Amino acid sequence: MTATKNYPLSRRSFIKFSAATTAGISMLSLDGFSSVKMPSPIKRKFGNFDFEVTTLGLGGQASLQWTPADVDPVPIILKAFKLGINYFDTSNLYGPSQLNFNKAFKILNLIPGEAKYDEKLRKSIWLTSKTCMRWGKPGWPERKNVNNWSNGMPEVKCAVDDLKRSLTQIFGDNKGGYPEGAYLDMILIHTLNTMEEVDVLYEGLETPLDPKGNFGALVALRDYRDGTNLTGMNPKKEKLIKHIGFSGHANPPAMVDMIQRDEYGILEGMLIAINANDKTRYNMQHNVIPVAAAKGMGIIAMKVFADAAMYHKEPRWSRDSADVFRKVGTPELPSRPLIEYSLTTPGIHTAIIGIGQIDDDPMKCQLVQNFYGAQIKPNGMPESERRRIEEQAGKVKPKSNYFQIEKVGLTAPGNLRKDGNKLLWDTALAGDSPIKTYEILVNGKKVGETIHKPQTLKSKPFVFETLIKPDDHIEVVAVDEGGGRVAARFA
Repeated sequence: MTATKNYPLSRRSFIKFSAATTAGISMLSLDGFSSVKMPSPIKRKFGNFDFEVTTLGLGGQASLQWTPADVDPVPIILKAFKLGINYFDTSNLYGPSQLNFNKAFKILNLIPGEAKYDEKLRKSIWLTSKTCMRWGKPGWPERKNVNNWSNGMPEVKCAVDDLKRSLTQIFGDNKGGYPEGAYLDMILIHTLNTMEEVDVLYEGLETPLDPKGNFGALVALRDYRDGTNLTGMNPKKEKLIKHIGFSGHANPPAMVDMIQRDEYGILEGMLIAINANDKTRYNMQHNVIPVAAAKGMGIIAMKVFADAAMYHKEPRWSRDSADVFRKVGTPELPSRPLIEYSLTTPGIHTAIIGIGQIDDDPMKCQLVQNFYGAQIKPNGMPESERRRIEEQAGKVKPKSNYFQIEKVGLTAPGNLRKDGNKLLWDTALAGDSPIKTYEILVNGKKVGETIHKPQTLKSKPFVFETLIKPDDHIEVVAVDEGGGRVAARFA
């Protein structure tokens, strides 16, 4: 499928599109529109996982979190299952979201231990929750600039508490109990913002692990992934999660740092803010996303509509049900091209979108329309169309991406150093254009260049070998595809 400017689909086009995309027809018909059969959803291989993920995932916010008085959130989840969506997102910070999943999962027989438990269905979906805790053990003071949010829940004092809270809310009694066999496919360290947070998260990994002392969330969660008790936090040696990842909205350099410091095989997934206004701020698509992709991580897009700041509300975080957007795009910014933009960003596997409302009429149903918008291949939109959508979004809502830090532009290569006749440096960070090469200059003369590739580990810098005299003036110049040049130098 290729992109089209005819957004949104007309009713006639909708029927025609449905017929044309049903190479694998689902037997599920649309409620109230039974003449239309839904196509089987497009799936993509999800990073290095043995799992194919649908290109649309159900976000855990919007009406699942800030539920309007006239909306029942449970049918939203059920309809997502009916459409064949297999990626589901929620969080400990999303109010009743996890409890709404519990209600839906009871209807779907997804509670382990119950008589009609559908283990096959459970294995066919990917369920992710999140924690904003940076510490792996309770009782330790916060550091400056380190978020350790409990969202007003005093019982949550560390990342392990959040993990167990997810399980008791989604699968258990919401009182601390959860059935044997309950698990999350992935837990994310949520909304990573600063380098100081990264330092805390890696305590006990980059520093000696003292079970009686302090350590970060990563080493504690690893115990619950692997069924070990290295931290003393998992005495029963439970396996409650299959994978660990992180999310970020704001700071690409901190997110790159988070990935590059993982010498331990812990991080396997990343949830990242990416939409058509990405380049109006410090962009994700030319910086952290390529690094995560090169490391084989499963990459999930979020904030496709900038938390509705592309539509009806001012650029700020949502606070209540009045902030939930309940239409299918706007004439100025239809939803479908924005979805296609995020899903054709290289490296992205799926996009989670929160749903404000569903409807029996597919033309008015956000979930159905988002489903169709997501039926696109990774290369399904030409670069010219991506640029057009960027221009349109930037013109209509230029300040939508309030959550990203300010735009910086191409930076110099980092940490330039010498080791004998070897020059070593760390990655530059990109502006509006991808980085192309690094040129090496000695006393103003170019002696060679190195092709830029995403640097996945701090321990694997870029290397160039040349004869170097003690008094030589050396420069390494980052060059991007737009012709930008920024040099790191030392004499």
